[in-house]
Amino acid sequence: MARRQSRLNRIIEKRSKRNLILNLLGIIAVIFLIIKVGIPLLVNFSLFIANQKENTITSQNTNSNDSSFMSPPVLDPPPTATNSAKVALSGTGSPNQTVRIYVNNGLKDEVLTKKDGTFSLIQDLEKGVNTIKAKSESKGKESDFSQSVTVTYIDTKPTLDLTSPSDGQTFSKNQNTAPISGKTSASAKITVNGFWAIVDENSNFSYNLPLQNGENQIKITATDEAGNTTEKNLKVTYNP
Repeated sequence: MARRQSRLNRIIEKRSKRNLILNLLGIIAVIFLIIKVGIPLLVNFSLFIANQKENTITSQNTNSNDSSFMSPPVLDPPPTATNSAKVALSGTGSPNQTVRIYVNNGLKDEVLTKKDGTFSLIQDLEKGVNTIKAKSESKGKESDFSQSVTVTYIDTKPTLDLTSPSDGQTFSKNQNTAPISGKTSASAKITVNGFWAIVDENSNFSYNLPLQNGENQIKITATDEAGNTTEKNLKVTYNP
């Protein structure tokens, strides 16, 4: 009986030692995993939080800088050329801002935008090409220049030199059309009794006008891009 009890105690002791060893090994394994995986994971998590804070601060700073940006106004396209010393300008900006108008790089005028952001004014022009641009200004801040628009002010009439026919010329039965020809200013258009003549690259024009029996009135008009006109009137006679 005593031998059996002693043997049983030895078995229990062995099992206890084995369990203790297994527990120690388990604890060592857990500590190893914490050192190998847990600490790097904790470091990475800390870095992630730090980056998130930095990004938030950067975003706030960017928004703060963006709030100081002022959009330039937008000018509506005016006529490309005019025979008037003034032109009507209009455009759009932010509400209740001052819009400054520059002509050929010189400050010429300013206007206050309306509640809907629109503005309009009559602007004086210089002879020749006028390059117009604008800036917005509010509370001491100023925008960049807008995209420029161009208006050409022309106050002289186009030339109109007539080569043929001559005033009072008579055409016979074999000449039932009158050749109209001459030269005008560059970019000018020519009409003969309201019909468009052909104008070549050297500003020479031509048109064949059908003639009616008897006296024929001829009106030749040169019109430039600004709307200036020069007219010549003559008459020819057709005797078939």
